[in-house]
Amino acid sequence: MSKVLHGRQPLTVDQVREISIHIGVPLHLLRFGARRDDDPTKRRDFGKAVMLTALAGVALPKRPDVDETRAATLTSITGAQRRLEAVTPARELARPAVAQVDLASRVLGRASRSPHADKIRAGLSEAAGFAAWVHADMQDTGSAHLYYRRAVDSARQANHALLAAYMIGSLAAFEIDADDPLIGLNLLARARREIGEQPPAIARAWLSSLEALGHATARDEAAALQALSAAEAAVRAGERAVAPPWPWVFPFDHAKLAGYRALVMVRLKRPAEAVAAFNESLSSAQPGAKPAPRQELPPIVFRAVVRRRAFVRRASSRHSDLGGSWFASLCPAIAACRRRPPC
Repeated sequence: MSKVLHGRQPLTVDQVREISIHIGVPLHLLRFGARRDDDPTKRRDFGKAVMLTALAGVALPKRPDVDETRAATLTSITGAQRRLEAVTPARELARPAVAQVDLASRVLGRASRSPHADKIRAGLSEAAGFAAWVHADMQDTGSAHLYYRRAVDSARQANHALLAAYMIGSLAAFEIDADDPLIGLNLLARARREIGEQPPAIARAWLSSLEALGHATARDEAAALQALSAAEAAVRAGERAVAPPWPWVFPFDHAKLAGYRALVMVRLKRPAEAVAAFNESLSSAQPGAKPAPRQELPPIVFRAVVRRRAFVRRASSRHSDLGGSWFASLCPAIAACRRRPPC
């Protein structure tokens, strides 16, 4: 105590507490602690304990389980985006497409062990495939490859052979459009192996059309014409189908096949047959309807003319069917041309 009186040592908290008890002065009046509580630390701990005890009896909200409707909802959103693609610039669809992939990934993360996981993986595959298409449309080949691979992987993990073949075929179309037909044809062979021996008619028609395009790009005329014949037979076989099977959104009909034939003929440098296919694609689109203006040729034909416009300009002087006035009438549409999904 003498050291405290001479200022050599301060009082400890226990000593102050004992003094306050002996002299009858509350500890808070000595500016130690709070009123009616000698130890503020213990009071805080006690308050926390009371709060936790109260919360223990309250049912906290649980994250909702993923049910059977979640996959269908994801698919419907992506399907709406795919339909909007025909009338919406790719740059406006890029962010929603990527957001849809992220959303599907988060849903799958919560449902990876549920009985609905495979359907959600299929929805993720479709979303990734659409994101790949949009980025390819913007000439972002790196992102397009990334999303195509994710689409293929998710489809395989979902054990959905038709979807996997569709995504591999879409990647093949991307490679062929980039003037790399050998890679594209190899991918198409993989897609056929993936799809099995009895694929639906629309799958056979689409894959054969892509093969024709790949062979034409590789300058193999005989193989291209043979593939077109196989595609035509598949289209006839699928005419009775009421609606295309998922993941196809649009039917693969004679008008669409004629568009592919036109593109094949352009790449084979057969302008007269290309124009005939152009006209067939227009007349087959809506039988009995008035012919559409030439500015409304199928987008796949627009792309063919854009990619081969130098060839068309040269051919216009040699073939009356490709007259200069006809090419001039296409210029506004060519200027607004964008890539379109095959189906």
